[in-house]
Amino acid sequence: MRWLSLRVTGAFLNSITILLGGLFGLARWPLSARTQDFFRRALGAAAVFSGLRLVWLGVNGTFSSCLKQIFITLLAVTLGSWTGRLLQLQKISNRLGHHASRLIAAAGSAASRPGDGFIACTILFCAAPLGWLGAVTDGLSGNFYLLAVKAVMDGLATASFVKILGWPTALAAFPVYAFLGALTLSSQVWARPLLDSHGLTDAVSVTGGFVACVLALVIFEVRKVELANFLPALAFAPLLTWWFR
Repeated sequence: MRWLSLRVTGAFLNSITILLGGLFGLARWPLSARTQDFFRRALGAAAVFSGLRLVWLGVNGTFSSCLKQIFITLLAVTLGSWTGRLLQLQKISNRLGHHASRLIAAAGSAASRPGDGFIACTILFCAAPLGWLGAVTDGLSGNFYLLAVKAVMDGLATASFVKILGWPTALAAFPVYAFLGALTLSSQVWARPLLDSHGLTDAVSVTGGFVACVLALVIFEVRKVELANFLPALAFAPLLTWWFR
């Protein structure tokens, strides 16, 4: 009966938006530069709102307790970034992105295959650090807003790719749903009960909120951020919270 209460809202939104983006692209409805700039600004604002909302909901207690939680979060983000660099997470993400880019660049050439667009978009959409971050926060707190931001980004990308690579591009929605859905369910079924039993779930949510705010710097083109390197912070947050008790 417990499985009936599980939700993968964010993964579902992401997959549906990819399909809608594919239909939009096949209809050949162009987006003006002004419209694209509007979406970019709106997505940046949505990322900041989603991140701050996670922080607001996760930080609680007395003033000194809130300061302690924020300090632990900043420490987790710092240690997570260092660990990500040691593990070269961003380089791995970049390699996957470059492979997908080569498949896209080869579209229309004699060496291209019919499924190249599908493979390229599956890699891009599944390897995106925002997807991992959004799926974990969705599974732990039920907050799917980060995946909703990613959904719009992927839908817009699909609308462009489908014009170049054809309709199979939109079929990436299905492996994206399977991958993000599995990550969300894993967080719900295994991670959340353990974290809830020790009161550590909020620590992960707050850290995810801070990382989401960092994402806004990328969307607004303020600076380049190696977002994948911050993912280990989600593991450091509960460990440090438990340690400093």
